[in-house]
Amino acid sequence: MTQEQRGISTRLMLVTALVLVIASVTFSSLLVIRSSMHQQVLNDFSEDLAHSVETFQSFESQRLAALQRENTLLADLPKLRAVMTTGDERTIADEVPDFSKVGDYDLFALASTDGRVLAAYTRGTSADPELRTNLGELLTQAGKHYLLSGGRLFEYSVRPLYFGSEETGALLGYVISGYAIDTAFLLQLNRSSAAEIIFLAGDHVVTSTLQPSFRQDVDSHPGLFARGRKTPATISLGGERYLATADDLSQGASVPLQLIVMKSFDHAEESQHEINRLLVLVGLCALLVGTGLMLAISGMLTRPLEHLAQSVRAFGTGDSASLLPQRGTREVRELSIAFAAMREEIQQSNHALLESERLATIGRMASSVSHDLRHYLAAVYANAEFLASSRLSDEERAELFADIRMAVLGTTELIDSLLVFSRTNGAAQRSPELIGPLVERAMALVRSHPDAEHVRLQVAYDDPGRTAAVVDSKQMERAIYNLLLNACQAARSSAGIPTVTAVIAASKQSLSITITDDGPGVSDSIRDSLFEPFVSAGKQNGTGLGLTLAQCVAEEHGGSVQLVSSHPGETVFVLSIARGALNTEYVESANPAEVAR
Repeated sequence: MTQEQRGISTRLMLVTALVLVIASVTFSSLLVIRSSMHQQVLNDFSEDLAHSVETFQSFESQRLAALQRENTLLADLPKLRAVMTTGDERTIADEVPDFSKVGDYDLFALASTDGRVLAAYTRGTSADPELRTNLGELLTQAGKHYLLSGGRLFEYSVRPLYFGSEETGALLGYVISGYAIDTAFLLQLNRSSAAEIIFLAGDHVVTSTLQPSFRQDVDSHPGLFARGRKTPATISLGGERYLATADDLSQGASVPLQLIVMKSFDHAEESQHEINRLLVLVGLCALLVGTGLMLAISGMLTRPLEHLAQSVRAFGTGDSASLLPQRGTREVRELSIAFAAMREEIQQSNHALLESERLATIGRMASSVSHDLRHYLAAVYANAEFLASSRLSDEERAELFADIRMAVLGTTELIDSLLVFSRTNGAAQRSPELIGPLVERAMALVRSHPDAEHVRLQVAYDDPGRTAAVVDSKQMERAIYNLLLNACQAARSSAGIPTVTAVIAASKQSLSITITDDGPGVSDSIRDSLFEPFVSAGKQNGTGLGLTLAQCVAEEHGGSVQLVSSHPGETVFVLSIARGALNTEYVESANPAEVAR
């Protein structure tokens, strides 16, 4: 991955930010709504429970007042007074059922003045001795109106029975009447609400609207309901959660008695879950719609930026004709206009810089070439004047002619170098060639050069067929010639026999020519600019184009020229090129005989 491809795209950042915002808002809304709903449910349940307790207290007061009124009416019945004056338990017991039907009571009893129950009646069950004993005990306890006997709970009222008026008459006994507090009564009491009602005697359920399994759960957990707790509390029964409140009725009962009213959270939680699902669905829809909208908006924002970035990259690679975005936001358009102006300024600056470099190059070339040309022309002119003299011998004329010929060849070589330098970026005429023979031809040309006089030239390579490559033979021969001539010029300064060696090595994809001389090495002053044109040091003649031409030719052939090492006694240059797409038949047909030819 390149440097410009690293990082996160603007579109991804925008879409990611939107998704995070929608997800955060949805999750936060769920938490807030869940907390608010839970608190609202607690408040509503607390009000419902308080209302249910108040309803029971009001209904209890009304029913107790009704019992007291009915007992007053019963106490005034002459028949009842007559029965009580008999004092006969059998007679009284026979009449009790008839009197109980007057008020449709669940509990009816008559007691003597000493608190002994003479007769007792309960609807649905027989009046057992336990009931009689409990009723007798209640007569001595003022302010009580709840009776627990035989697992049944009654609300009752006691009225004294007098013979005559209450102020002056004689006390005949007591009239006791009451109603059962059972499941049917509790269901009727709380029909308007979904609350559960429980009466607890101690830690045991006396009567309730609970299912039998829940009643067993309450009985198996003593202390589940704190006595007299008015503040609603959360409890768990049978895997369900309830909000419960209690009313202590022990003051009006013969045993510790509590009224428990509780309401299940299941229905409320189901409603809450439904709202949560609706919120999640709305959040998902908002996420999908928002993502689509953000993709569209981000596309409108980022496409011009991407187009602008592509134009910048294209300009960086040299393509100055790439179109700039004309659409997008105001900032993008302003940036596009600014970049267009900057690109124009850069192009103008580059053009001016290239023109300046071109003029400078022409100046350096003219300075270098003019010196060599004047040298060669001066030699030609002087020797030509000598040839015009009639007093010269044939040997002297031949010597002068040789000097003129050498000056002409130098001038020709100089012009050829300039022509090759000017054509290195043009289209090359490439074909499969054997580099070994090419090096030998270049080496033969170098041997005829005066700078190679007394220099020992050597070449080493394996099978000629393995040195094949697709090259422009003229350019490559000239590049090798320049490197060899440069090595010969350096080697002439060596103390012993000057020697230049060329070694050819080939691989499957590339080929290299290593040229070594035993000269003093490359001067430190020109190492950094060694391959620049018109750079020359320590030479009396030369344009400074030899290494530059070799480098240009190598680069055109997919390679390079490198100074591997340089120190007194050894300097090593390596020319490497790509072998190109070779014809296998051509390589296999190459043989030493063809090479020699």
